[in-house]
Amino acid sequence: MPLTRRLWLAQAGLLAANAAQASPRPPRPARLAAAWETPAGDWRIGLLGESQGRLRPLAQAEVPTRAHGLSRLPGGDLLAVARRPGDWLLRWSARDGSSRWVWAEPDRAFNGHALLSPDGRRLYTTETRLDTGEGLVGVRDAATLDKQDEWPAHGRDPHQLLWDGDGGLLVANGGISTLPESGRAKLAPERMDSSLVRLEARRGELQGQWRLPDARLSLRHLAWAGQGARRVLGIALQAEHDDAAARQAAPVLALFDGAMLRSVDAPLPLAGYGGDIAAFAGGFAVSCPRAGGIARFGADGRWSGWLPLAEACPLAPPIKAADARLWVGGRGQALQLSGASPGTPATTHPLAALRLDNHWLAW
Repeated sequence: MPLTRRLWLAQAGLLAANAAQASPRPPRPARLAAAWETPAGDWRIGLLGESQGRLRPLAQAEVPTRAHGLSRLPGGDLLAVARRPGDWLLRWSARDGSSRWVWAEPDRAFNGHALLSPDGRRLYTTETRLDTGEGLVGVRDAATLDKQDEWPAHGRDPHQLLWDGDGGLLVANGGISTLPESGRAKLAPERMDSSLVRLEARRGELQGQWRLPDARLSLRHLAWAGQGARRVLGIALQAEHDDAAARQAAPVLALFDGAMLRSVDAPLPLAGYGGDIAAFAGGFAVSCPRAGGIARFGADGRWSGWLPLAEACPLAPPIKAADARLWVGGRGQALQLSGASPGTPATTHPLAALRLDNHWLAW
């Protein structure tokens, strides 16, 4: 019998409910919301916790395709966004396995990330209009996930969003052209136009746009470091150069101080791919899954170290600013780094048989 969407949702809901009921109370303090692939090739989202010395699923839900961005919603639910070009959003409860699915309109695709408004009432999603390739920011009701409005992103391939602290919404436009019939295939890279955009958060008016000199560097993921006048935005980059050597040597970090956007060099090749970025120990950590480790930079862009970890990608900074720990996920294990002292060694936590996706959250 063919697997219809209605039947698939019913089966996925039953799996999630059963998993939630069978899961023990999650241990503390190690608890992370994550997305992963199982050994059987299925895709899941859920909570991981430390049990018998390993990080294992505590509660989980199956999803139809690979997930990407994760957010915690008011009330404690988890929001997952399909990897681009995606067609679903999922609001899921680890407490009882309940879920709410939202499917993209036929002429729209989700681009992997969402951002909650400071008051918790609205949700902003990066999207693409499929017939033109135009980037959009969807404005949704945070409770129902219904779309209320949409704004131009002023570029193609908008990816992550972040608040700037002054009422502005920052959008990283990756600048890569795709078509619905070719999925994730990257088209006409010579015409890439990646940019950082600032939108006014009530009506979406364009308030600024910045580009790097190297048009083949795609701006993807965003994080703030520092406080007050010293606060700086870090942006994880992905290189799209035709030449393999140029990609290998390309930077993985750009910095924005409110006026100027610049890339940052590293003393070793990082394969031109920043998988995730997080503020850590007064600067930035950038995961580099293709280079196999975590690159560390100061808030001014100065190199501060390299930590090897196979397939290092998801980064989870602490929920509370006073907690100086950073969780890093890799192949077969996770590391917990402490920023309290530069010489403090990382703590290793073996992972259950699963392969993590790009992002996770301390829960």
